[in-house]
Amino acid sequence: MREYLFIVIVAAIVTYAATPLLRSVAVRLRAFTPVRDRDVHSHPIPRLGGVSMFLGFAAATLVASVLPFSRQMFNGPELRGVLIGGAIVCLVGAIDDVRELDWMIKLAGQLLAAGIMAFQGVQLFSIPLGETVVLPAPLLIALTIFFVILATNAVNFVDGLDGLATGIVAIAAVSFFGYAYLIARSYSPPNVFTSAAFISAALVGVCLGFLPHNFHPARIFMGDSGALFLGLLLAAAMISITGTITGSEVSTNPVSAFVLPLVVPFSILLLPVLDVVLAVIRRTRRGQSPFKPDAQHLHHRMLMWGHGHRRAVLLLWFWAAVAAFGSVSFVFLPPQPAVGLVLAMAALAGFLTFWLPRATIAGRAPADLGPDSP
Repeated sequence: MREYLFIVIVAAIVTYAATPLLRSVAVRLRAFTPVRDRDVHSHPIPRLGGVSMFLGFAAATLVASVLPFSRQMFNGPELRGVLIGGAIVCLVGAIDDVRELDWMIKLAGQLLAAGIMAFQGVQLFSIPLGETVVLPAPLLIALTIFFVILATNAVNFVDGLDGLATGIVAIAAVSFFGYAYLIARSYSPPNVFTSAAFISAALVGVCLGFLPHNFHPARIFMGDSGALFLGLLLAAAMISITGTITGSEVSTNPVSAFVLPLVVPFSILLLPVLDVVLAVIRRTRRGQSPFKPDAQHLHHRMLMWGHGHRRAVLLLWFWAAVAAFGSVSFVFLPPQPAVGLVLAMAALAGFLTFWLPRATIAGRAPADLGPDSP
């Protein structure tokens, strides 16, 4: 655990230190997020923050490769594939941050990155339903690539308020680290140094290092370079363990063993994936392209309900924690306490979401405090 903590610290420090430099580069290149009808910021904000995130992850990877215990993870090509894939999507996103790219070019970059990771061994080798369901190799590779594309675009879609995507990814990474670490302890012999746990730990550090620069009022945005990169890392962590475990390694309960290996990864990404699904349904029903932006994402709705910028972010973080920590709790706890925990967290999140806009503070409604109110 001490090596994982060191990895988190290295990723956080390098990301935090590199972000002001990337902000200066973004200003020189005029890589700004303009003020559009669907945006909530009032002036152009520099982007390219994803490049500092990549530097933080690369530094953590370099350090882990020489530490006494974690270096065993580099015996295979998987982490090299993740680093190469991350570099590709970060580069494509960075070019898009400087000058807008066509969505097909960005999709091609994601497909290339996902294909390289699959070729390097970061792919589903089976579907963990019950014990395992082995599908034809081409289908498993296709599912792997689909999940990478889904995760990268889910993070990109939810990146609409200062610090929102960074916090949601951090929550997902923390919960998935706990999930991967616990499962690895059940191996025979136990070996907690896995690709999934390392990627999750480094991802936590990257997000913690970037968040002070990105929380409202943000001084820099992650841009597509960051959103695509974070989504790819989340997908890589989940794929690297989901396709290699059996249900019995997750839970001794037959029902839990059947559903949890697939439910946990999707639950951890529930909020951004839900935003993607609702956006696709909403836009296709209008006869629009699913990639046509609009101002009806979940974060837009929170603002319309009367929440201020910071409070909307904090509440959406809470909902992300309900899904992520709630699903992982079924691995740590017996079913009844886990259900109770999830229901209690969901009830509190729902209460705060719908009650706070109607509450009064010192005789004033929160909506009257302005868009920057916490």
